[in-house]
Amino acid sequence: MKTAKQPASLSAKIADAIRTAIVDGRLLVGDRLPSEAELADQHGVSRATVREALKRLAAQSLIRTERGAFGGAFVNHLSYAEARPQQVTTSTLLLGMNAISFQVACEARYALERSCTALAAARRTDSLLNTMRREIARQSETGLTDEAFCASDVAFHRALVDAAGNEVLSYHLAGSVEAMQPLMNMITFTARSRAEIIRLHTAIVDGLEARDAAKVDAALSALEHYTIDLGKTVLQKRGAS
Repeated sequence: MKTAKQPASLSAKIADAIRTAIVDGRLLVGDRLPSEAELADQHGVSRATVREALKRLAAQSLIRTERGAFGGAFVNHLSYAEARPQQVTTSTLLLGMNAISFQVACEARYALERSCTALAAARRTDSLLNTMRREIARQSETGLTDEAFCASDVAFHRALVDAAGNEVLSYHLAGSVEAMQPLMNMITFTARSRAEIIRLHTAIVDGLEARDAAKVDAALSALEHYTIDLGKTVLQKRGAS
């Protein structure tokens, strides 16, 4: 007797097979996939199941569909900019669904970001420095909400990562900055000193402007220790309440 889960599992298997062919280079960017009817015959499934598999691949930006006489499903050119939101979503889900301690998250997040400091100090542009200083100015605004401060905090660190001028690093660090940073902000925002964070952010930008990677790394390390200690204090108070 068939179960309700079978169609979904079949479509997932077909999607995995096509994804593997793309990753292995057997299907190249611009290649046209077999038609729905051909794929259905190959895998011994219905066209509806094939359609679901193609939807999975399209949702991951791995394929695109075109209409018309010469239409069909084609292997898409996947850019880092397109893939980054998926990286953030996956990281957010992993952090939310697993028992990751605050300290482990902080250690990982800052270790990853410090991997950018040497490149960022060497390659930073005036435009990125101006972006970071604008975020510091925003963080200093009187009456800025906690939500707006957290958003500015994420934007500041995103700019630091982008200053490295390496799209592969930017992609891999998207999860640590845009998923982990909001998690840490959510835990510490009620107790943290905005003045202290602004001071450390300023030290980071000053280090970048001077192309002093050691100064940037030291400021990031200080920010890491401050965040970890603050998180411990907040979580201990919650446990005692």
